[in-house]
Amino acid sequence: MKTRFSIFIVLIILQGKIYGQNDSLTIIRLLEKEGIAWRKGDVKAFTECWATRPKGKIFNSSADGVSRAIPTSFMQNPPVNIIGSGGFSIHSNHDMSIGGNTAWVAHDEVSINKEGKETLSREIQLLEKISGQWKLVGRSAQFYNPEKPKTDTTSYIQTVDITTGRIETVLVTNKHFEAPNWHPNNYLILNSYGKLYTIDVATKKMSLLNTGFATSNNNDHGISPDKKWLAISNVAHTDTSKKRYKSAIYVLPIEGGEPRRITSEVMSFWHGWSADGKTLAYCGERNGNYDIYSIGVNGGIEKRLTTTEGLDDGPDYSPDGKYIYFNSYRSGRMQIWRMNADGSNPEQLTTDENSNWFAHPSPDGKWIAYISYQSDEKQAHLFGKQVKLRLMNLTTKEIKDLTPVFFGGQGTINVPSWSADSKKIAFVSYAIK
Repeated sequence: MKTRFSIFIVLIILQGKIYGQNDSLTIIRLLEKEGIAWRKGDVKAFTECWATRPKGKIFNSSADGVSRAIPTSFMQNPPVNIIGSGGFSIHSNHDMSIGGNTAWVAHDEVSINKEGKETLSREIQLLEKISGQWKLVGRSAQFYNPEKPKTDTTSYIQTVDITTGRIETVLVTNKHFEAPNWHPNNYLILNSYGKLYTIDVATKKMSLLNTGFATSNNNDHGISPDKKWLAISNVAHTDTSKKRYKSAIYVLPIEGGEPRRITSEVMSFWHGWSADGKTLAYCGERNGNYDIYSIGVNGGIEKRLTTTEGLDDGPDYSPDGKYIYFNSYRSGRMQIWRMNADGSNPEQLTTDENSNWFAHPSPDGKWIAYISYQSDEKQAHLFGKQVKLRLMNLTTKEIKDLTPVFFGGQGTINVPSWSADSKKIAFVSYAIK
């Protein structure tokens, strides 16, 4: 997270409000770039956002009344022990004035560090256009304490552009939401407290999705290839087994309706839908071991695809139907694997020191995105951990970070969450009180 510094330089008093659409959008993108570069530890990208002025000073006012002043040259050579510590910043309520080659922007900011703690501030940014490029030349920020929250968790429903790294916040809610699916009609499907909701990405409108009797849904749900059906994992309350959690898989119309049960056995957690729409892939617990299974979309006899000791989870089909991507603990650390759709020829794709989960192939088949815990969590997929999203090029096997480290885990990207054009991924990050 950015350190609690702010900048205020009295260079010029900007009067009037002359909004230029291109300039205003460019300035907002500059603020976003500066924030994400800081959190990723990208010193080059961060310093490109700033220009130093001879008499510039940095002033900070903390929530407890402590202030500090340092020269703006700090932004051209930030200490390595401060930059790149992870988290996100979210700006809102922009008020902007542009006059010639100078501008100021007032906005509210919420910063969430990688431990999930929020810091609130009201800020004024000062900018100059230098050689045709807008640069930050000052900032004044006042930090303040939040009001007492109604719940302990805040959910940040977000998207990330895999090319630019730009992170957009679709919705902030003081409730626990999980696992976005992205429908081509530009809405998300998420679960919260057993129910499913749709969120329009453009309008931010949230609506309850009718799932009939299924009101104990978990975060394993997803959209069929023809976009007409939704698979869900719901507690089968009438099941007579003695298992501790009785999740079964059901299918219902995408616009909502009464579910139809697919799996007869619990525990079953949906994760993938074959490209032809005829087969579902899922993680199932049978006789104490979690493996990957497949079953026809109309039910019937399930087929066991993995047989190794330890957890195999998160199966997701490639768009050409050739592979199933999954995460497995068979090597002694949770890593990303793939196998042929019939379960043959397993191949390990990641070999790092992190715990890697839930590989989702892009609709164009060029990438997989997955969540990477920054610690060895063994076979656990826990909420409230330091994680980041990563992207693998399936041609070169090159891996890059999509996000800084943030507070997330269970609920972040359990299920397929790509946009239809393969350019963005939806996910959820969190803050706790």
